[in-house]
Amino acid sequence: MPAHRVVVVGGGFGGLQAVERLRREDGVEITLVDRRNFHLFQPLTYQVATGALSPGEIAYPLRALFKGARNVRVVMGEVTGFDLERREVRLAPVEGVPAPPPLPYDSLIVAGGSQYAYFGHDEWSHVAREVKSLESALAVRARILTAFEAAELERDPQVRDAELTFVVVGAGPTGVEMAGQIAEMAHDTLPGDFRAIDSREARILLVEVADRVLTTFPPRLSAKAARSLQRLGFTPLLGRTVVGIDPEGVTIQAPDGTTERVPSRTVIWAAGVRASKLGATLAELAGAEVDRAGRLTVERDLTLAGHHDVMAIGDMVRVRDARGEGVELPGVAPVAIQQGRYAAGLVADRLHGRETPPFRYHDKGNLATIGRGRAVADLPRVRLSGLPAWAIWLGVHLWSLIGFQNRLLVLIRWLVSFVTHGRGARLITRASAEAVVQED
Repeated sequence: MPAHRVVVVGGGFGGLQAVERLRREDGVEITLVDRRNFHLFQPLTYQVATGALSPGEIAYPLRALFKGARNVRVVMGEVTGFDLERREVRLAPVEGVPAPPPLPYDSLIVAGGSQYAYFGHDEWSHVAREVKSLESALAVRARILTAFEAAELERDPQVRDAELTFVVVGAGPTGVEMAGQIAEMAHDTLPGDFRAIDSREARILLVEVADRVLTTFPPRLSAKAARSLQRLGFTPLLGRTVVGIDPEGVTIQAPDGTTERVPSRTVIWAAGVRASKLGATLAELAGAEVDRAGRLTVERDLTLAGHHDVMAIGDMVRVRDARGEGVELPGVAPVAIQQGRYAAGLVADRLHGRETPPFRYHDKGNLATIGRGRAVADLPRVRLSGLPAWAIWLGVHLWSLIGFQNRLLVLIRWLVSFVTHGRGARLITRASAEAVVQED
């Protein structure tokens, strides 16, 4: 009997869990497709962007993960489309690697993820960089560090102030964590490194359209996070909307409609996401629904309507509930992990003739760190803040990292940083510096 061919698109949290679960099944051949040759631990990309960690410490080669699994094949390529009738995945070349012929499948699991959305202003992306990918995190790192270098040499006080003004757009977990890390860099790491400037004079602005930070957390924890931000030396600009971004600064609109121009050379975007374009591609082929953020609506078992052999998971989907309405789940790693395991289990159950109940997300809580010894934790039975929440945040992220070596290296990095207040990856590399030049 021929092996059951499973193609998994995306080497993120969901795709990785699907492959891990299916690799143990007899009679299954798996092909994992990704446009990168590594798995990226996205929850810590902001630490790469602020010099706390190096890229290799939060990334792990996909081939190394599955080198011992003879039924797993890894393909580096860009997925451009699907033929649902012929059951094939079409690929394009990436990074100079030739594209293979279309990949046939018996079961398809698509975990395309998401990217940041600029709310109809895609031109802002050339100035306001995000930290969702490794490449953009390195570009942000170069932008932050070159801002301090430029300020050191600048004689015009107004231009120097603009170089030392950092604007983070969006006060969700990524925005809060990013702003906190920049503040710690300016106040703890860099003082004494420069002669003409005092890095502690850096101005960090956190702009949020809502009336509080961390809106996915309970109001009490949100308020504690805001107080922690204030103790770090800056106050979030709440109820404000960014209406303009260019290389010279940001225009912010207040609730009363008045606008303020903030000169800044460094703008970081963390204000919303849109689903992978693969969701829209599948929706068009199957006549399925997508929401305003491009999320594909899948059935209760994560399958594509009318195509039980196709499953979509992670940030790119919303799931129908018992009433048939699409429900948006949090765009966090635990959702993708649970859906990846479920999709793999669904394939295995079908092969063995077993019934599978509908997917149900088990919320294990929410965590966000603000800075050294500061965090908030919204857990099923308890809500914490401060040092206890920070310790839980450290443990969860260390445990979730792929590879023992990465866990050990990150632990050592964090311990050294905690003791010395240093950041060993404050490097402006040639590639990241060129990215900054292209932005400007």
